[in-house]
Amino acid sequence: MVERGHKPSNLPVSPQTMAPQARITNENGRVNATLPSGEFVEVLLHGATIFSWKTANGKENLFVSSKARLDGSKAVRGGIPIVFPVFGPPPKNHATSELPQHGLARTSHWEYLGKTSSESTSGGDSSVKLDFGLSSEMVGTDLQDHWPEKFGLTYSVTLSPQGLETSLQVSNVGKSTWEFQVLLHTYLRVDNISDVIIQGLEATPFTDKVAFAEQQEAMKNEWEPSGSPAAPERTTPSMDVISIKSETDRVYHNAQDGPIRVLHKGSPRFEIVRDMLGDVVVWNPWEKKAAGMNDMGEGEWKNFVCVEAGSVSSWTKLESGETWEASQIMKAF
Repeated sequence: MVERGHKPSNLPVSPQTMAPQARITNENGRVNATLPSGEFVEVLLHGATIFSWKTANGKENLFVSSKARLDGSKAVRGGIPIVFPVFGPPPKNHATSELPQHGLARTSHWEYLGKTSSESTSGGDSSVKLDFGLSSEMVGTDLQDHWPEKFGLTYSVTLSPQGLETSLQVSNVGKSTWEFQVLLHTYLRVDNISDVIIQGLEATPFTDKVAFAEQQEAMKNEWEPSGSPAAPERTTPSMDVISIKSETDRVYHNAQDGPIRVLHKGSPRFEIVRDMLGDVVVWNPWEKKAAGMNDMGEGEWKNFVCVEAGSVSSWTKLESGETWEASQIMKAF
């Protein structure tokens, strides 16, 4: 069990004066929250994956493939999966080397810890925070064998009329020091990827994993983010905004603190503000690679762009008893 530090007490309210409250349901492995103003979020206990995020007008902001596996057999193709404690294929000769790609958080069953609401000045809930927890004792024994470190994760999802905030706390509850990477693998829904541009990363050096894979195909090398000789070099940034016209898999390193904006046909669609998540991955598999994915529907690659805030350029060390926290705030237009 993962304990939440502060559980709100119930305040007696007269039925005659009760203001509109957020509606919360917790059924069949899904936790839903709907604000009185109409905003909606749904979180799967499988991976604590945010499965749906809608604004008050009912518009869906996250992409989930029509062929996504929802039976717990693999990570969900879409929404916001959590990558921890390793990003991508684990590097050889590292403590995480026996873990699956992207680690263990996105495929483990999390615990719903409860909700906290805040009231508007006119009464009624103006926002709601849902808390989820995962501990090392809750993951499968095979994963514990592959990575025996003692950890606790607390994931908070806050829904408001202004947007969606996701915050992750990583705690070292063991006696030894260990290191990790973390990333929020956000699939943003768009009408057509070809009409998308991304602003806010123009001056940021990046690693082009597609170009590197093409260069190293004959050698079958793997990218190791620890900086081994097999790691690709970082590309000097240009001052151009990002447009996606082919398979794209880039890691932008130590991005500036300002907002990242996703525009569709020149109009704002999303804005992302990060805290303690210095790296940003931009990904779309494009037609050929998407066709080889058994959990991606035909032509669906056109309807999303992944803009993933994380800390993956290096490893974050966590001493015994320490807690690390990071977050992102997303707005939809």
